[in-house]
Amino acid sequence: MQTPAAAYTADLVVFGGTGDLSMRKLIPALYHSDRDGRLSPQTRIIAMSRGGLTDDDFRGKVDAEVRDQVPVDDPAMWQRFLGRLHHVSVDVGGDDRSGWSALTALLAGHEQRDRVFYLASPPMTFGPFCRELDQAGLVTPLSRVVLEKPLGRDLTSARRINDEVGAIFDERQIFRIDHYLGKETVQNLLVLRFANAFLEPIWNSLWIDHVQITVAETVGTPGRRGYYDQAGALRDMVQNHLLQLLTLTAMEPPARNDREAIRDEKVKVLQALRPIEESSEVARFTVRGQYVEQGDAVGYLDEPGSTPPTEASKRVETFTAIRAEIKNWRWAGVPFYLRTGKRLPRRVSEIVVQFKDVPHSIFPGGSPNRLVLRLQPEEGIELHIMAKEPGAGETLLKPVPLSLSFGETFTARVPEAYERLLSDVLAGNPTLFMRRDEVEAAWRWVDPILAAWESSADLPEPYPAGSAGPAGAHELLGRSGRAWHEEA
Repeated sequence: MQTPAAAYTADLVVFGGTGDLSMRKLIPALYHSDRDGRLSPQTRIIAMSRGGLTDDDFRGKVDAEVRDQVPVDDPAMWQRFLGRLHHVSVDVGGDDRSGWSALTALLAGHEQRDRVFYLASPPMTFGPFCRELDQAGLVTPLSRVVLEKPLGRDLTSARRINDEVGAIFDERQIFRIDHYLGKETVQNLLVLRFANAFLEPIWNSLWIDHVQITVAETVGTPGRRGYYDQAGALRDMVQNHLLQLLTLTAMEPPARNDREAIRDEKVKVLQALRPIEESSEVARFTVRGQYVEQGDAVGYLDEPGSTPPTEASKRVETFTAIRAEIKNWRWAGVPFYLRTGKRLPRRVSEIVVQFKDVPHSIFPGGSPNRLVLRLQPEEGIELHIMAKEPGAGETLLKPVPLSLSFGETFTARVPEAYERLLSDVLAGNPTLFMRRDEVEAAWRWVDPILAAWESSADLPEPYPAGSAGPAGAHELLGRSGRAWHEEA
């Protein structure tokens, strides 16, 4: 029997509320929450931007841009949702204070209601926005602030942002979001490990050969080179998404399923990561690449709608692969291979846990068992085991998957990641959000790799758009007789 959804009452203020993230992800997620009964009639959604829109203008924009993204099978419900929407024009850092006065007037009288300030904006705006919120007297004990990634571009800038936001909000009020942690498969990873007796005894270096974590995209960066030149795959994906998946895969069983116990164990994993600091180690254990033209697909330097390429453009990585190691008793000697890139042959996010060979095989042609957790495009779990092919005569083995597809197994709609995470913010549950020490531990591990790349005269290794990445990524595993999941 499904538990009825809790209905939350809050004023949700989205800074950058007319931007791409808001219109593609946040507003649709909030509509689904409303449709499922998780928003009380009093809950309001207030977009902040420089757009100079009225409430009716903003509602019209949402109606035009979001309606086709969501199932509007009840027009009255859609109109009710539109009625929750408001817009306030604010110029953060400017001399015009009228926008802050308008927001103050809109929130007046609701000081005992939860206030969620969602910063769907560049990280350099986080500190100034929080200061101006405080100066306007809008931060209450019931306020929370949500910070989108990337949180800085290195450890120093991340600490500065954390200091600026932390000067206004207590740590318990700060929710640093990584939407990958809202995916059903990621949450099921914890259930799979800690609610099933057969896995935990073999979840260690005695039985597991290695782990692969892949986030691959088929798209390039059209129109985004200005951002990507400053970010690159390591900052954009590894420091947050991939390391978060690594921590959940490798963490120790928490003593209890509460708000801090899980985050405590995740931080311990990051602290146990073997540093990759020396230039020789960076060259051996990391690979960086940049896609180049192949067929109809253009290279990174020629992406349309982008700013003209610069020297930084030639040096930025659109692909990276890293061999990481966790120096603790459970994982000693088990490599974790992290891989992400643009313009790859298939869009997939997955965690592959490859077990060791059986100690002594009496059958020819066997291969190791694998557990594959798919985050996208179709969320699910597969356990690849060896089975005999039907037929008389010689025993022939074939790897076959025991498959759990969430879409096929469960009749309920699988919610988008932002739906789950927004519900947790409204409920004040920080379990799936990053703590300050967690963010800084991740940057502490990534920074030496970035520094070595930036000081090197070598350029990223070219790989044809649509290919499986640079040759160095295959050699990274090939040196130890291993291969990526799709190649094995």
